[in-house]
Amino acid sequence: MSAPLFEKVAFIGLGLIGSSLARVMMAEGLTQNIVASTRSEKTLQDAKALGLIQQGYSDPVQAVQGADLVVLALPVRATQKVLETIKPYLQEHTIITDVGSTKGNVVDAAKAVYGEALPAGFVPGHPIAGAEHTGVHAGKVDLFANHKVILTPLPTSADWAVEKLIQLWQAAKAEVICMDVAKHDEVLAHTSHLPHLMAFNLVEQLANREDNLDIFRYAAGGFRDFSRIAASDPQMWHDIFFANKKAILNAVDGFENQLATIRKLIEDEDSHALMGLLGHAQAARQHFNHMLAQKPFMENNKVTTQQFTILPGKKSFQGKFSVPGDKSVSHRSIMFGAIAEGTTHVTGFLEGEDALATLQAFRDMGVSIEGPKNGEVTIHGVGVNGLKAPASALYMGNSGTSMRLLSGMLSAQKFDSVMTGDASLSKRPMERIAKPLREMGAQIQTTGERGTPPVSITGNQALQGIHYDLPMASAQVKSGILLAGLWAAGETSVTEPEPTRDHTERMLRAFGYDVKTEGNRISLQGGGKLVGTEIQVPSDISSAAFFMVGAAITEGSDVTLEAVGINPTRTGVIEILKQMGANITVENERIAGGEPIADIRIQGTRTLKGIHMPEDQVPLAIDEFPALFIAAACAEGRTVLTGAAELRVKESDRIQVMADGLKTMGIDCTPTDDGIIIEGKGHSGEWGAIFTGGEIESHHDHRIAMSFSMAGLRTSGEIKIIGTETVATSFPTFTQLSNQAGLAIQVTE
Repeated sequence: MSAPLFEKVAFIGLGLIGSSLARVMMAEGLTQNIVASTRSEKTLQDAKALGLIQQGYSDPVQAVQGADLVVLALPVRATQKVLETIKPYLQEHTIITDVGSTKGNVVDAAKAVYGEALPAGFVPGHPIAGAEHTGVHAGKVDLFANHKVILTPLPTSADWAVEKLIQLWQAAKAEVICMDVAKHDEVLAHTSHLPHLMAFNLVEQLANREDNLDIFRYAAGGFRDFSRIAASDPQMWHDIFFANKKAILNAVDGFENQLATIRKLIEDEDSHALMGLLGHAQAARQHFNHMLAQKPFMENNKVTTQQFTILPGKKSFQGKFSVPGDKSVSHRSIMFGAIAEGTTHVTGFLEGEDALATLQAFRDMGVSIEGPKNGEVTIHGVGVNGLKAPASALYMGNSGTSMRLLSGMLSAQKFDSVMTGDASLSKRPMERIAKPLREMGAQIQTTGERGTPPVSITGNQALQGIHYDLPMASAQVKSGILLAGLWAAGETSVTEPEPTRDHTERMLRAFGYDVKTEGNRISLQGGGKLVGTEIQVPSDISSAAFFMVGAAITEGSDVTLEAVGINPTRTGVIEILKQMGANITVENERIAGGEPIADIRIQGTRTLKGIHMPEDQVPLAIDEFPALFIAAACAEGRTVLTGAAELRVKESDRIQVMADGLKTMGIDCTPTDDGIIIEGKGHSGEWGAIFTGGEIESHHDHRIAMSFSMAGLRTSGEIKIIGTETVATSFPTFTQLSNQAGLAIQVTE
């Protein structure tokens, strides 16, 4: 058994926070000896009766003698007096920490006692946790679990002291963050102290009205939720408001300025601006809550926030479905609508996390956007020169499209900008877009290792048009260069090694911008303008591909996918499945928002055949290959893919990850540098189980997770797919529609 973390711990004060931490120490065996000092004899007696302390004292001097950890769990304004009292009795290696919600005045109190040479063991701290009730009986062993604890180490704080406190708070199952003292007080002033001040102020304002009884009688849930924190301890908040006076007054000034803005909008009945402000606030709350709900690293750096389970058994696959809107078109509708003149109305917008990250980025750059609501978005364009500097880094989530296309747009702006992303996006290559943008005169840095995010861009650069030969087929790189070209002097052109998705060219034309396509060369002149328009987003063929494959591998299936985008640069999946022998018909072809769409019907009437997938179709099906690999495993004979090295630098190395999963489920396959060889286990006219089941690691790649879900239609054993939370980035209704069709996916958090 390992030695306890501390020999003797002394609490000065033993209320909610102190008694909760004492409970953690007892439960986790962090020390054999806990003592406390407080002026209340009853608190000490109760703490002893609860088994929280071995000894209690009214004099802090008696408590701290021989202690190697002293926790100041008392009002922050009492800090100086207590430190003066206990200073002569502390050991050289005693750690001193506190739990107060302001830090600057705690440090000032320590300096008043010790001067500038503060003890090496002095490390201020602040657990951000609380409860409605206070006192020693209110303490809970799990009070800090899944909450943040901020430590504010000083230049004088020793590493050993900081490390021990991190271990202590991690034992309480808290997330420990180290932060500068001034930054802590500023952040807390805005996020905790200002809301409490506002709650007290509102209740006081309403209590002073003559009709106060009616006001409180008819107060709805909004008032109760907002004013709940005004039930907090007045003495504590009195002390906090004075202790953090400077930062709180700055926060109050900011609130008053914002309040004046919203007051003016209401007074002027400025509907458009008020909707923009309210929509931005609502979206920001949802966006940041979602970002903070992500837990990128759990034990051993494995994320296990969600998993799919598919049980074996013969399944049908039937129905008529509308899959979500095309992600590529959704991204571009926001980007182009934002820099257009006038209003753009979008229908069929994909409300997945990737597209919402793009939407939030433009809200952060001052664009007023209404929605999304049921796939409808209204964008009030600011023109090509109307974007404003964002207040902080733009978070792109999991979206490589957002980051690469925005790299082009941001390179031409007057302001500096930084783009960040989640753990998956932070591994993806960004030099492929940064290099041509530098040739245009952009100052852009990929500040991660090996040319990966974050991406930092210095504004106010005059861009020059270039003629660029793409070294690899990439619609994102092509689009990023063309978008930079909107602001560049002269002509910008891109020549592709083979055709890639042309959504950017089509949509620029829909916004009235002239784009020329001559063979594989796409060009435009800088200096023009975009005009707001109507955009109907077609259903996403990449999302439809999972249902196409599911139907193609299932006996007696009959699935129709409505209004799917059949842009000729995206239809590789249809062509490949047809060559494998799938029964697919494309019906009711029409044009919507400049994009061709159709209904696609797939029936499970023929066993698939293995093929050498044609290389000219690779760029036209690049995102659909994980699903096609499942089809290949169910086919009769060998399937070979070459010319698809790009798959190795997607959200995951899709060649290796799919190969690993296929092998787990009993499929013989060999990954190659630019593709894969899959030995299909299907037999002509037979529809039995192909996969043995097993546990699949998706590497948080949404397309991997959805592809292996379709394997559940032909499995003899249970399939568990780990790390499926990213499915919501592109296909929020995937499990719902799959279950309607007959697959039966169980989702566990």
